[in-house]
Amino acid sequence: MRFTLPQVLTPAELATLQQTLGAADFVDGKLTAGWHAKAVKQNQQLAAKTPTAQSLKTLVRQALNRHPLFQAAVRPRHIHSLLFSRYCEGMAYGRHTDNALMGGSNHWRSDVSFTLFLNAPEDYSGGELVMEGADEEQAYKLAAGAAIVYPSTTLHRVEPVTAGTRLVAVGWVQSLVRSPAQREILFDLETVQRSLYAQQGKTDEFDLLSKSLANLLRSWAE
Repeated sequence: MRFTLPQVLTPAELATLQQTLGAADFVDGKLTAGWHAKAVKQNQQLAAKTPTAQSLKTLVRQALNRHPLFQAAVRPRHIHSLLFSRYCEGMAYGRHTDNALMGGSNHWRSDVSFTLFLNAPEDYSGGELVMEGADEEQAYKLAAGAAIVYPSTTLHRVEPVTAGTRLVAVGWVQSLVRSPAQREILFDLETVQRSLYAQQGKTDEFDLLSKSLANLLRSWAE
């Protein structure tokens, strides 16, 4: 399931990220790419193990963990391998799919990927995030503070930036529920559950639906 998250960050959080990254030192993005992705990756990234990077990662994780749509649709076990990327004029990231396992010896599985946009689309030309489907492509260039969430199995690319600077946070999630189809079923059921409660309160039907939702999650969670 692919979906957008509006306003993941508060204005204050977005300002903190923009100001901090504006004064930070970036390194070659190829340092964190898989062996075949290095050939098509042209960007810069904030050095991952610095105190600055750690504090910004905490900020992003906290924002996602409080977002109800992200929690209901992704069922995150762990948000891992967060990176802050910068694309200057002429930079791009060619067609690739994300690594299945990340985090070094931790071997976190990448079930769900996300890109959190950190500056306005008017700040740069090009730089669209393009998702490939079986018979079509979809391009995304969202407002600052919004995110696109998508399966880590997706082939995708970042188009060349032709002017300005593109600034994003990208990250990966190991879900409590490995199967995308099962996550979508749980999301649909929870959506109905919340709607039913809002309309009728705690009815017998609500209780039965809640029981089924809990039992499915109990059965599918890892």
